Amino acid sequence: MKIASADGDTPTIVANARSIGAESVPGWDQPFTDQELDDIEAAVTTAISKKRRPFSGTGNDDDEDERPGGPRRRLPGSFSLQHSMRIKLPVMIFRGRITYNRSATGVERAAAQLLSKIDAMKGVMDQVIIGFDIEYRPTFQRGVPPRKTAVMQICGDNDHCHVMHVIRSGIPPSLKLILEDTAVLKVGAGIAGDARKVLKDYNVSVNGFQDLSELANQKLALPRNRWGLASLSEVLLNKQLEKSMKIRCGNWEAFFLSEEQLLYAATDAFVSWHLYQVLKSLPDARRNNIENNEEKLTVALP
Repeated sequence: MKIASADGDTPTIVANARSIGAESVPGWDQPFTDQELDDIEAAVTTAISKKRRPFSGTGNDDDEDERPGGPRRRLPGSFSLQHSMRIKLPVMIFRGRITYNRSATGVERAAAQLLSKIDAMKGVMDQVIIGFDIEYRPTFQRGVPPRKTAVMQICGDNDHCHVMHVIRSGIPPSLKLILEDTAVLKVGAGIAGDARKVLKDYNVSVNGFQDLSELANQKLALPRNRWGLASLSEVLLNKQLEKSMKIRCGNWEAFFLSEEQLLYAATDAFVSWHLYQVLKSLPDARRNNIENNEEKLTVALP
């Protein structure tokens, strides 16, 4: 991974003071500390790796009621198996160049260069595709709205991803043009929600987008699902997309993003772009079923 800077699916968390009440707890809206993030990740890891107790056959779980806090909530039996399978998969990671910009001047310059590249691609391609995603600092506080969009990441090929720290730079004109251009298809998981958030936070429309979850439901002969990048990576690429809670729930409003945050953000945008290429190459599931039925009918005829 090379990083260049031109200008210098709700986790279970350990109860703490932040979850007691916004009005009564000083500092509830401050970034999580490293210790708190470690506790969050440890809690999630424990929850998904703990083995289920053997079923007693009596249907009586009175002993669970005596546990502090009441009965333990159990994960579906298949979840632990899925998690074990996921651990064995190779990790999906972006290995190209990451350009990180955080000032208005830097983001405008990077977006102008990207806009020029997009214009050139329009001359030789039917449609320009970019992987798109956003990051923001979570609050984990009931009744408290999400924090403002802090980071936008854009990737249009295997080699180069842009990570733009828009909480610091705002959305300059060239970036606004890219987001509003209906001829540039933005792809991502749950991207409609991201578009609504960007509109609310910056009054900028994200036009021309495709939700990978909907596309997957159209293409895959599987039960309809609310697909995320991680699950699609497993099904389509046979690779694991790491989702570290320490990074995912970290402070995306920091003065400078860490190398780990930059790699996390760029990988999400790259995987969005890559998964779209894979999905578009597949026939629709309905057409696939029709072809299978026709083949069976032909074989059955004398």
